[in-house]
Amino acid sequence: MRHDISSSVRHVWMFVVLVFLLTVPFAVAGWVAGAQIVPGVPLTGLAVVCPAVAAFALTFHASGTAGVRALARRAFDAGRVRRKAWFVPALLLYPALVALSYALLRTTGATLPDARVSVASAALLAAALFAGALCEELGWSGYATEPLRARWGSLGAGLILGAVWSVWHWTALLQVGRPVSWIAWWTLGTVAIRVIMAWLYGHMGGSVLAMTLFHMSVNLSWQLFPVAGSHFPVALVAVLTAGMAVIVVAGGRVRARSPEGARS
Repeated sequence: MRHDISSSVRHVWMFVVLVFLLTVPFAVAGWVAGAQIVPGVPLTGLAVVCPAVAAFALTFHASGTAGVRALARRAFDAGRVRRKAWFVPALLLYPALVALSYALLRTTGATLPDARVSVASAALLAAALFAGALCEELGWSGYATEPLRARWGSLGAGLILGAVWSVWHWTALLQVGRPVSWIAWWTLGTVAIRVIMAWLYGHMGGSVLAMTLFHMSVNLSWQLFPVAGSHFPVALVAVLTAGMAVIVVAGGRVRARSPEGARS
C-alpha cells in the first residue's frame, strides 16, 4: 500500500513538471504580445488548458483510453457529493469573504467605486471562467489531489498544491505588472484557497465539478470587484481567506478527535 502511494505521489510530481513545461510557450507569448484576455490576465492565462492536457497525457500513458474516459467523466461528477448542501459553501464561501472585504473597506471610509454589474455580462464571464477552471481542476483536483491527500492528508495536500499553483501563476502576475508585495499577499491567499478546496474535496466525495465551481467563484469574485478587479484588496482578502482556512482545518481536527468524528 505504501509503495502504491509513493508511486502515485511520484506521478503527481511528473504531472507538475509537465504542466510547467507545457506552460512555457504560453508564457513566451504573454511576454511577446503584452495583450490581456481580461483585465489582469495576460495571454499566459491561456495556459489554463495545461493541467488538463498533462493529466490526460499521463493518464493515457498509465491506463489507456479507459483511464482517459474515466477522468473526463469527472468533469460533471455531482453524483460523488452525497450531501448536496455542500455545494453552498463551494459556490458562496469565497464570494462571501470578498463581500466582507468590500463591507469592511466601506466601513473604514475607503474610497471605492460603486459595484455595477451587468447580469448578462457576468453570466458570460462565469461561463468562460467555468471552462477555464474545469481545465485546471481536471488536473489539480482530478489527477493530483487524491495521491497527496493519501500521503499527507487534506492540509498537506492543500499546502503543497497551493504552493505549486501559486508559483505557476507568478509569470502571468509579473507580466501584468503586479509588484512583489502584491504577489506575496496573493500567494498567501491562493495557498489558503487550495487548503479550503482540499477540505471541501474531502467532504464532497472528491468531486472535480465541486472544485471547479469553487475555482470559478474565486475568479469571478475578483473580476466583479469594482472595477474589473482593479480595486481588489488583495491583502485584506488574503488575511480573511487564511483565517477561514485556519478555521476549517482546526474545526476538522476537533471533529476528528470527538467520539462522533472517530466513529465516522
